[in-house]
Amino acid sequence: MTTPHYVKTILTVAISTLSLGAGAVHAQENINLRLAYAQNSQPVKDALALFGELVEEKSNGSISVSYFPDSQLGGESELVELLQAGAIDMTKVSGGLMGSFSSLYDVFSMPYLFDDQTHFYQVMNDEEIMGNIYRSTEGQGFVGIGWYDSGQRNFYTTGQPIETVEDLAGKRVRVMQSQTAIDTMRLLGASPVVMAQEEVYTALQQGVLDGAENNEFALTTARHGEVVDYYSLDGHTRIPDIILISNRVLDSLSDEQHDALMAAIHESTEFQTEQWLAAVDDARTQIVEEFGVEINEVDIEPFQQAVQPMYEQLENIPEHYAIYQQIKAVSTP
Repeated sequence: MTTPHYVKTILTVAISTLSLGAGAVHAQENINLRLAYAQNSQPVKDALALFGELVEEKSNGSISVSYFPDSQLGGESELVELLQAGAIDMTKVSGGLMGSFSSLYDVFSMPYLFDDQTHFYQVMNDEEIMGNIYRSTEGQGFVGIGWYDSGQRNFYTTGQPIETVEDLAGKRVRVMQSQTAIDTMRLLGASPVVMAQEEVYTALQQGVLDGAENNEFALTTARHGEVVDYYSLDGHTRIPDIILISNRVLDSLSDEQHDALMAAIHESTEFQTEQWLAAVDDARTQIVEEFGVEINEVDIEPFQQAVQPMYEQLENIPEHYAIYQQIKAVSTP
């Protein structure tokens, strides 16, 4: 009988770990953390590399990190499964995916949840809010211990910028296969079109779509900037990346090792957010200068009001609505 690929992957990682002479059960001595991640932007890769350097330094060499980068062990869903199986010790995945493991993470998919970037950062650094969310997967063998910025999704369109809610009326806008995204577009007056990402360029070029929504790198890396005219910074969703660790590994750390791990995570997040913002600035410059796309700011308050029915429905899920209320209570300067 043929051995399934998933099982082969676990065996390969387990054998690799043995060859490294590592073991989480010996955390009070030395531990080698097996950290796997999928394809990611350079700021994320650099931050994860820095984390390894920092945790080794801060733990006086008692913690080191071995990397399995760039989807070597599979996509994000597979990596969470490997984490649960004990084949890896840490990973970094999208907060959007985490909704499959804890519905509390679904709150981050709600439209216009954050007033601006400052508000987003304040919430993500609020231990009272994030601690409960991070621990919500404890029964599944892993928890969150930190976050990285993965940007905001904005509208990009042909012919007309999106400056007001009325500008979206009747526009055919590509969205992901997500009921939340579909409901958001409908409340804003647009006609949502579910479509694979690789089809968007041609659909915009041929006029099948009037617009789409994504971060800046869709216009630069995917070159959608070649077929649109405007990029409107409405920031309708800001879904963080989440850093995960096995319960077994976390529980086996000494107090000193735990403090070193968390300090390294926090410093790597500070580094990643700085690098991410710099990369976004560079991308916006490229959008304007290379692609000739006009970038415009958006007053999001009317957009927030337009999607309020979604938050009224959220009241039917008390646990989710409580997180929403906590988020809105966080003050911004």
